[in-house]
Amino acid sequence: MDEAIAKADTLIEALGWIRRFRDKVTVIKLGGSFMDDANALQHVLLDIVFMESVGMRPVIVHGGGPAINRAMDEAGIPPRFVQGRRYTDDATLAIVEQALAVEVNERLTAEIEKLEGRAMNLNFKTTNVLFGERLQLDSDDGPIDLGHVGRVTRVDRLTIDNLCYAGQVPVIPSMCLDDQGHKLNVNADTAATAVAQALGAEKLVFMSDVNGVRADKDDPATLIHSLTASQARELISSGAIDRGMIPKVEACLDTLDKGVRKIHIIDGRIRHSLLLEIYTTTGVGTQLVQQ
Repeated sequence: MDEAIAKADTLIEALGWIRRFRDKVTVIKLGGSFMDDANALQHVLLDIVFMESVGMRPVIVHGGGPAINRAMDEAGIPPRFVQGRRYTDDATLAIVEQALAVEVNERLTAEIEKLEGRAMNLNFKTTNVLFGERLQLDSDDGPIDLGHVGRVTRVDRLTIDNLCYAGQVPVIPSMCLDDQGHKLNVNADTAATAVAQALGAEKLVFMSDVNGVRADKDDPATLIHSLTASQARELISSGAIDRGMIPKVEACLDTLDKGVRKIHIIDGRIRHSLLLEIYTTTGVGTQLVQQ
C-alpha cells in the first residue's frame, strides 16, 4: 500500500507541471554515446511519447557522432576535427548524410512509433526544415575553411508547428541546405539552439552522457541543479566550468537571451531522466534560467 501511495504522490506532483506545460514546445537535443545504448535511448523516447500524450509539444533535434565515426571507420576515412568541429569534405558529407539524416533519423522515428507514439522524420528525403550558410571560423591567419559545414540561419517554423499540433513529434537531423541547395553538416547543439529560438520554445533540453554543470568537473556529486545566466557567466570567467562544457553553456546563455525560458542539461543514461527533470521539483540535471 505504501508503494502505491508513493506512486500516487508522484503523479500529483507531476500534475501541476503537466498543466503548466500543456501546449508548450520543448526542443530536445539528443546526442552523445548514450544514443548507442538501446535501453537508455528507449527510455528517453518513451519519456518523449509520454510528454506528447499529456499535451506537451516535444521536438527532437539530433546528432549522430558515434554512428558517423563508425561509418567513416568502415570507409577507411580518418576523422578530422578543426577547433572541435568535424571537417567535412565531399566523402565525409556523403557519410554524414547517410548515417545522420537517414539511418539515425529514421531509426528514431521508427522507435517512437514502436512505442505507440507518432513521429515524422524531417530529412532531405521528406521535408527539410533547416536552412543556413557555410560556416568559417576566424583565426589570426584569416578564415578557417571547414568544408561542407554550416550554421542555421532560418527554420521552417510553420511545418514544425503544424506537426506538433497534429500530435506528431518532429525528428530533425543536424543538417541544413544553403541558398543553392547544397547540403551542410551542422553542430547539433547549435542546430537545436536555432530551432528552440525560432519556435519560441518553453524549454530546450540537452541530453547527452554528462549529468549537467558541475562545480568540480570530475565529481558528479558536485552537480549544480540551477544556475542563473549571471551565475553561469561568473563560473565561466572563474574557470570553474570545464572547457568542454563552455560552448554548450554559452549557447544556452545566447538562447536565454533570445527568449527561451529554461534550458536543461541532463544525462540520457539515467532512466526516465527527461520526465524527472521536467515533472519533478528537484530534477536530475542542471537548469539555466535568465534570473
